[in-house]
Parts: sequence; C-alpha cells; structure tokens
Amino acid sequence: MNSIDAVTLEVADLTAATRFYSTVLGPDSSHVRLRASDERTAGFRGFTLSLVVSQPGNVDALVEAALQAGATSLKTAAKSLWGYGGVVQAPDGTIVKIATSAKKDTGPVTRDFEELVLLLGVEDVKASKQFYADRGLRVGKSFGGKYVEFATDSGQVKLALYKRRALAKDAGVPAEGSGSHRLVLTGAAAPCSDPDDFLWEANVPVTATA
Repeated sequence: MNSIDAVTLEVADLTAATRFYSTVLGPDSSHVRLRASDERTAGFRGFTLSLVVSQPGNVDALVEAALQAGATSLKTAAKSLWGYGGVVQAPDGTIVKIATSAKKDTGPVTRDFEELVLLLGVEDVKASKQFYADRGLRVGKSFGGKYVEFATDSGQVKLALYKRRALAKDAGVPAEGSGSHRLVLTGAAAPCSDPDDFLWEANVPVTATA
C-alpha cells in the first residue's frame, strides 16, 4: 500500500450526496465513491476533505457551487495568514474545506482544484504515522506530533494526519463525536483498521466477463 486509490463515503441519502459531489468535484469525482449506509454516527466524524485550488476566486466559485448543491456553511471564505479559504458541510455530513495559499487571482476564475486531500483527525499522530509508514506510505512532510503529510503522485488522493481536536477547530466544529466514521479508504493492501479505527479495504479490479 503506497497510496489511496479512492475514498468511499457512506451516506444516508445517496441521491443528495451524488448530486453534491458530482457538482463540486465534476470530472475529478472518480476518487470519491458513495454507498448507502444507515450506520449510526453523531458529531464530528474525525476527518475532512480538502480541495486545494490555485486562487481565491476559485475558492469562492467552489464554495458557491457547494452551497447551491445542498451544503451548509461552517466557515465563510476569508483571508488568513496562510491564504484564503472556507469550510462547508456536505449533505451527508462530510466536512469539506476549500482553500488556496495564493493571496490574489492571477487568471480566469474556474471551479478546478489542484489537490484532493483527506485529513484524518487522530489521537496520536506519531503512532498513526508509524502505522502508515510500516504499510508503505512515504512521509512527505512531518511536524513532530502535530501534522504529517504523505507523499502522493499527481492525480491521487493525498493523505494527511492531524490532531483530532486541532482538525475539528480548523473545521469550525466541536471535536466530540461517536459512532461510525462513515469513511472507508481503498488501496492495494489487505483490509485493515488503523489506530483510530479508520477502515481500509483492498481495491478489487473489475474484470470483464464473456
């Protein structure tokens, strides 16, 4: 296992979730899969998806598209020390951050994004880092016990680890939560569960039948 092939979100309303993600992700939605689930979940589910874009205008365009597709606003898009960004919550409850490090627009505004990042909120960053390193993921950036980002090829889902409370604060929600994460990560390795009970399943290729 050296990358995430796809992220599967388990949703209660498949129709609403499909509309949202197809609108926001567009043709790049193949890495986010949906399946129906009635698993109990409450509060913060311990992860966020981040769309990294090239300029502030793209942030605004994607946030507006997300709201029109049924999302609710958690943090209005605004400037910060690191750039510009906002946070929304999708109809299925997934928290989506849309952000850029750029301070101003340098080209035509689009709804394109450059990276899709899955941030897992974990209790022990160092332990989770070791878990994933032992399974073949290569560390790209590491800031002690606070944040880890794994190296990812272009076009793949990037995995990062953040302290759970810090991630919830960044998303604008309380850190408390219980029940299912409603998230399954797909890769080349055998099925497993990480130290914070995030589930991995093997990617089974589709074979043609006569």
